[in-house]
Amino acid sequence: MRKLSVSLGALVLGGFGTGLVVAETKVPVSSLAQGLEWVGVAVEEPDFTLWGASPIEDEAGRVHLLVARWPEPNVDPAWRRSSEIAHYEAPAPEGPFHFREVALRGTGRETWDRYAPHNPEIRRFGDRYVLLYIANDDYRQPPHPANQRIGMAVARSPAGPWEKVNGDGLILSSSPDPAHWSHGSQVVNPTLLEVDGRFHLYFKARCQGVPGTVYGLATADRLEGPYRLAGEPLTRKGVMIEDGSAFAWDDKVCLLSTDNHGSVTGVRGGGILWVSADGRTFDPAWTQTGFDRIPGLYANYRPERVTRVYGGDPKFERPKILMRAGRPAYLYAPSGWNVTGGARTVVHVLRVRLGPDDGPLTGLGGR
Repeated sequence: MRKLSVSLGALVLGGFGTGLVVAETKVPVSSLAQGLEWVGVAVEEPDFTLWGASPIEDEAGRVHLLVARWPEPNVDPAWRRSSEIAHYEAPAPEGPFHFREVALRGTGRETWDRYAPHNPEIRRFGDRYVLLYIANDDYRQPPHPANQRIGMAVARSPAGPWEKVNGDGLILSSSPDPAHWSHGSQVVNPTLLEVDGRFHLYFKARCQGVPGTVYGLATADRLEGPYRLAGEPLTRKGVMIEDGSAFAWDDKVCLLSTDNHGSVTGVRGGGILWVSADGRTFDPAWTQTGFDRIPGLYANYRPERVTRVYGGDPKFERPKILMRAGRPAYLYAPSGWNVTGGARTVVHVLRVRLGPDDGPLTGLGGR
């Protein structure tokens, strides 16, 4: 297997490392991972903590980011209580990005999305832009996190105005059937694709009786639903993954997720690239490393400069891909670790350099 440079400092009692070591991955390294180049900070706000950032390019070539943010300096519990989704815009993928408006806030009323719209995902289908998000009706634990659900809003422009579908926006909850694997779980981290004329909504949940998290699938004939849950999860049970981002590449459906504990790739906090021929079955033999941790990608990483705002590892959160001409072109992701020493989290942007023959299975020997 190809070797990646990763810092193990955060694995030792949560402390800071003193340098880089070389770790061998458990699975092949994708062409996506090998092509990543650090660009820098896409969005930084002195008065907001930033989390997921989902990109889209409009017909004029301007790039829009829908970003989860909140005013408190802490991550938890602020994200589940105070998050809002804000719109940023730039003339090009590398920025500079500027704040435009708040796209979505919690209702503050007795609705399923009273608190904290979060996990934004923006897509375009035909002449409509689609914003997926999660929210909750009570941020206290319990009932949170089991009360998190997925909503959808649509607009004619990335600047809105956003109209919630089906009246209240709700499109997916866990199954009411006690025998279903998702029963009683949160459904979060939504990502959406149109596959062979049907809408595939991928999401994170917990599987009854099994530790860890999995990705599930719900499908619909219409964008607004109804979405029907698949009978089994898509990814391996018993591992801890999240933050999936789905995209079509060379007639394959790809799902890029984080590998929180390195159970799949061997890179704790790295990325997993799952690949499918039909969007429903992800072939284990096609699983690859999707991206390295920050120290392996940022040449100027200095542990003594880092501000750890949240989390035990210098890793990316909520990775999202900007596609151009049918290929991954840029990756946007925040981190709980500010590598330049700032007090708040920021959103990073990385360029994807691909060769003319690179594809989703290149890391497996050119298939």
